Parts: sequence; C-alpha cells; structure tokens
Amino acid sequence: MSSNFSYKYRFDNHNTKHIKAKFSKKMALPNNIGDETNEVLAAQAHILNHVLNYVISMSLKCAIQLEIPDIIYSHGRAMTLSDLLNALPINKSKGHDCIYRLMRILIHADFFIQGEEGYLLAPTSRLLLKNESLSLAPFVQAQLDPILMDPWHSLSEWFTNGDSTPFATTHGKPLFEYAGDDPRVNRLLNEAMGSDARLIISVLIKNGKGVFEGLKSLVDVGGGTGTVAKAISNAFPELKCSVFDLPHVIEGLEGGNNLSYIGGDMFKSIPFAHAILLKWILHD
Repeated sequence: MSSNFSYKYRFDNHNTKHIKAKFSKKMALPNNIGDETNEVLAAQAHILNHVLNYVISMSLKCAIQLEIPDIIYSHGRAMTLSDLLNALPINKSKGHDCIYRLMRILIHADFFIQGEEGYLLAPTSRLLLKNESLSLAPFVQAQLDPILMDPWHSLSEWFTNGDSTPFATTHGKPLFEYAGDDPRVNRLLNEAMGSDARLIISVLIKNGKGVFEGLKSLVDVGGGTGTVAKAISNAFPELKCSVFDLPHVIEGLEGGNNLSYIGGDMFKSIPFAHAILLKWILHD
C-alpha cells in the first residue's frame, strides 16, 4: 500500500474543528479498493490528527502573545492581512506568508472569522481579549507554558520511578512547592485560576443563587487569590467567606467585611464552615 499512496496535510473546509489528513494519488487507485485498506488509511489519519493537534494550541498561544485578538478588536472593523501585518510588532520578513498561515489555522479552528473585508473576532477570540473581564487568556498561557508542558515529556519516566507527579520528575519538586519558590510560576498559576474562576462564578451567582441560601459561612479550599470568594461575599453580604490556600498564595492579601484569608495545607486540616467549596481542587 505504501507504494501507491503519499499523504499531505491541509485544512478540511468541511470540518473546522480538526486538522484532517488527506491523501492524494501518485498513481491511479484501483476501483475495488478494499475495506482493509480504507481501515488502515483511517487509522493512520486518526493517529496523525491527534499527534498534530498541538499545532492549533501553539498557534493560539502565539496569537495571544502577539496580541492579535486585541489588535483586531482595536481596529474596530474587519482587518485586512496588510493592516494586521502593519500593526504587529514582528520581523516583517516573516510577515505575509507566515501570518497568513497562522490566521488560516486559527480561522479553521473557529478562533477568528474570515469576512469578505478581512479578519473578524469570533466569540472564542473575544474571550481572549486582555481587557475582557472574563478573559481566559491567562489560563491559556499558563496551560501552554513550558513549566506545565515539559512534564508531559516525562510521563513515561514517571511511570517507572517513585516521584509523586510528572512535574516532580521534570522539575525536582511538586508543583505547589515549586510555585512557592518561583514568583513567576506562582503569579502564572494564580492569574490562570483567577481567569477561569471569574467566568464560572459569574454563571453560578446568576443561575445558582439557591445554593447559597441559608448558609452562614463558607470556606473556599484552594481558593487562590480569592476571585470566587470575593464574588460570593459581594453577592451575599450576610455570608462569611474564607479563602483557604497555601501561605505563599495568599501572602499580602487582605480581606474585609465578610471576607478573610487563611493560610494552611488542606491535606492536614480545613477550617470549619457550614459549606466547603471545592473548585478545580479534587485532582490535587
């Protein structure tokens, strides 16, 4: 079969969610191509789709770092490729073809829209604007930062050793201990969790107020810098809210009125409250 086929990659206009492997003929295919051959081709395409999925993630990270969503938003209307190139702080020799390809990837992944007059923001890219109150840009950048990506390359090694996590195998210590020693990583994680929390808690307070009715106190375990607890305390002034997290996470943070910060280790003890909030923490 390998002598009859070669493959090339292109973006499938019928499916903007994934990169599809499309096969082209070097010689005529037999009319009676069998089910077994189709199955092998489909299996190969399946493997390639998953192996190359990182292209979309890393292209998205690049767009955020170059502030492409903000540039298009500030433009105020559909933005042509030439206008985008002029606005980007890049080496212009890498401009036209490379930015065109970058945008092509992200358009087919539904992060931008190709209008008749130029590029437009999609609902997803609006959630990546720096000044958007519900922006997920910090979360995207944290998850795709080398500090969190590198441990995936140690996964097989981790299965053979006694380390607690692949992160510890790669960096020599667990994630939260590492963050306690590295201000950049601590800030990266706090901003990421805060950006995700703002979106979730806005929906919860709007549509799930009944959850908090009758409560006198609540502790947000692993509550980070208090994004969720602040929103709850503001929405329910009679509810006493506490943020419980590692000392280096809440260092320098001050509460007020019905909000307080408590440093500690949830694996040793948790402060008493009528309700315990666990958001993105059970996996720890």
